[in-house]
Amino acid sequence: MPPFSPFVGLRYAPGRFDPADVTAPPYDVLSSADRVALVARDPHNAVLIDAPTEDDGPDRYADAGRRMHQWIDEGVLELDARPMFTAYRMTAPDDLGNPVATLGVLGALTLSRPDEGEILPHEFTTKKAKSDRLDLLRGTRANLSAIWGLSLTKGLTDLLGVEGTLPDQAWDDEDGVHHEVWKLDDPDRLAAISAAVGAEPLVIADGHHRFETSLAYRDERREVDGEGGPADATLCYVVELTDEQLTVRPIHRLVGGFSGDLVGALAAHPGLEGAGEVTAAEVADGTVLATMADLGAMAVVRPDGSAALLRVDPSGFPGVDDLDSSRLAAAIEAAGGAELTYQHGVDRVVEAVQEGRAAWGVLIRPVTVAAIESNAHTGAKMPPKSTFFHPKPRTGIVYREMSLPTP
Repeated sequence: MPPFSPFVGLRYAPGRFDPADVTAPPYDVLSSADRVALVARDPHNAVLIDAPTEDDGPDRYADAGRRMHQWIDEGVLELDARPMFTAYRMTAPDDLGNPVATLGVLGALTLSRPDEGEILPHEFTTKKAKSDRLDLLRGTRANLSAIWGLSLTKGLTDLLGVEGTLPDQAWDDEDGVHHEVWKLDDPDRLAAISAAVGAEPLVIADGHHRFETSLAYRDERREVDGEGGPADATLCYVVELTDEQLTVRPIHRLVGGFSGDLVGALAAHPGLEGAGEVTAAEVADGTVLATMADLGAMAVVRPDGSAALLRVDPSGFPGVDDLDSSRLAAAIEAAGGAELTYQHGVDRVVEAVQEGRAAWGVLIRPVTVAAIESNAHTGAKMPPKSTFFHPKPRTGIVYREMSLPTP
């Protein structure tokens, strides 16, 4: 099973920086405007090393590493005195307005390939250039953004021992998510957490490309350092795989290249039937999602913002995965085919359709935690972009530096 260890972390100097100003969402959900806004909050924001852009110059990855070491020299970043785990809780409402608290632990996960059965991707990945993350690893020799792992070990949450205790840091981010951080260094607790995470395989929830890039960097460094070096592990946020811990949002679909009436074409499929209309206001305020959940339906969004509901009959999709994403792909193919692209957020789907970047949008229901756990036990993978875990862990809570001597 995957070894999971405390490590000597690199953190913003306590008391000197507000984590609300220096932490950032993961690089892959940021727009250029987001990056500008984050840097405006503090010139030491994590995006300056985790998300260098072409505007930073041709050597932006090496410059990111130099910037990080400059911050160390200036006392902006400090190494922990000893190896630690970091307990980290995010609290935010789910799509139906119910508060969900996700509590996990940041540590160093020893890497292994999926076919070795210790770390399991839960969905197939899309083709995506990984050179950016690999170049950043080479330039900084640090893990900056954590991958997100789901542990099958029951009771891991309680082992963290933070309930009823005051966090070392707490703040609200720009989206209203409440974040809390505890540094854990008690030897007995560290050993218990390591043993618990290492007792079962780990399922990757988010950060599949970062995981694959970490493996590539491990293999690259082994040619120089041999096995057992710091690149044999990566920074990972581990959360117990339970319903109450997780908010899994769907990644909806945008449809292009389809001539004719998509609603009628999909309703002709034996696994889909018309189930009424939803107004533009109900789509805009998100209540469409509750209606879809009640009816067991998908919703096809039109340019005027309204949507047609299509009730799903799973028996009409023999041999198709029990997922709306798979069923929609099968129904589209049966209707003559179209180009499907991915988009999270109902508001962003509506915007894309209204602006003409897609002819139609299709809202689908989220994958259940039970389905993710079932796939984890069988080793089966879901189609690409089946899940969007929310909220996203912030970058900058702790970095895992791989070249400095530890204290």
